[in-house]
Amino acid sequence: MTTAKETTKSLVQKDRENVWHHISAYNEKNPPMVVESGEGAWITDHDGNRFLDGMSGLWAVNVGYGREELAQAAYEQMKKLAYVPMTQSHGPAIELAEKLNKMLGDDYKIFYSNSGSDANEVAFKLARQYHQQNGEPSRYKFISRYRAYHGSSMGALAATGQALRKYKYEPLAPGFLHVAPPDNYRKPAGQSIEEYNIQRAQEFEEKIIWEQKETIAGIIMEPLITGGGILIPHPVYLEKVQEICNRHGVLLIVDEVICGFGRTGKAFGHQHFNLKPDIITMAKGLTSAYLPLSVTAIRKDIYEKFDTGEENSHFRHVNTFGGNPAACAVALKNLEIMERENLFERSAELGERLLKELASLKDHPFVGDIRGLGFLLGIELVENKETKEPASNARVAKIIGDCKANGLIIGRNGDTVAGFNNILAVSPPLSCTDEDFDFIVAVLKKVFKENESFKG
Repeated sequence: MTTAKETTKSLVQKDRENVWHHISAYNEKNPPMVVESGEGAWITDHDGNRFLDGMSGLWAVNVGYGREELAQAAYEQMKKLAYVPMTQSHGPAIELAEKLNKMLGDDYKIFYSNSGSDANEVAFKLARQYHQQNGEPSRYKFISRYRAYHGSSMGALAATGQALRKYKYEPLAPGFLHVAPPDNYRKPAGQSIEEYNIQRAQEFEEKIIWEQKETIAGIIMEPLITGGGILIPHPVYLEKVQEICNRHGVLLIVDEVICGFGRTGKAFGHQHFNLKPDIITMAKGLTSAYLPLSVTAIRKDIYEKFDTGEENSHFRHVNTFGGNPAACAVALKNLEIMERENLFERSAELGERLLKELASLKDHPFVGDIRGLGFLLGIELVENKETKEPASNARVAKIIGDCKANGLIIGRNGDTVAGFNNILAVSPPLSCTDEDFDFIVAVLKKVFKENESFKG
């Protein structure tokens, strides 16, 4: 009879022979975890080891694993209608669009795709065509921020401000510019947070002027930079960027792929701030990753510019699987669960508790900063608290490995900017129980205590 360990060994061998893993080093000595099942905030590997998934997969499984309601919603919809392209329509797509629009304030049209990268590509194409048909055909450039991530396709990667993600894949799509992000931990001494954030926001205006404002189509940004290091701006920063966009006729594209659907403690991250985006992109938590689905939401007055009556004035973009009926049905049920279980509020509550419980880690010799919004936490590791020298890769990897050895999976801002991949990320399912929460806190405190003297 084949044992569990023998089965796992066989699976790992077949994996090594056939599967190319995402964003992973070429290392035959480091076998992948073969995940067998998931329930709540926990996943179980093929050997029966359980881990609390402190990253919700890739920042996505917001309602947790094993939700039979979501599987049933997909099953029932697939039995009735498994597929129809969005050149036509279907009930779940209509109902979901209405629901999302109400969550956004009833001012948007909903365009469906598969992933966050897809949603941002749609946003870039829409913005360029909008300006073409609004009498400003020279507007084609987009401004993003260094350290930000917006996707892996050629346009979305061009918008991404992470040099390591782009290295060896360039040249990418032209017309993408970058400015420095608001990194409050590393602001100049003697400058207030408000002054620093205003200064950073004004760099967008400087870039617009230096590049000739008639060439700038849009600014794209997450409400807070997530995968690039959990960089949270002061509210004055985003309000200033909105003001700059309005003054120069530049569209504001807000990337809610990670920040949306409760991650920050509200339905959408931008709702923490005084923002009214022109275009909003979303994915991940929309279905809690149970099926692929993304959305590009476009302000209705922008949508109206695609009805000029001229040939080729319509948006000529199609996505085979975007708006799949089963995915839309799952998204509707996912949002129903979030509302029924008050998961947006739960996210805010757990996030506040997590910051409070881990405040003592600021005294750790290698912790430079702890920051978070909603159930999303970043811990910046440094070698020297006075100079703020980023922690070594060995130190960061040791913390992550020790957490995993204790049953907790956490992440980091890996493969972003050389020398600055030093921020640990914690982004668990919003449905975590109090017992789950206590486990996260206990493991983190234990691991950091045991690493107080690690030489790195």
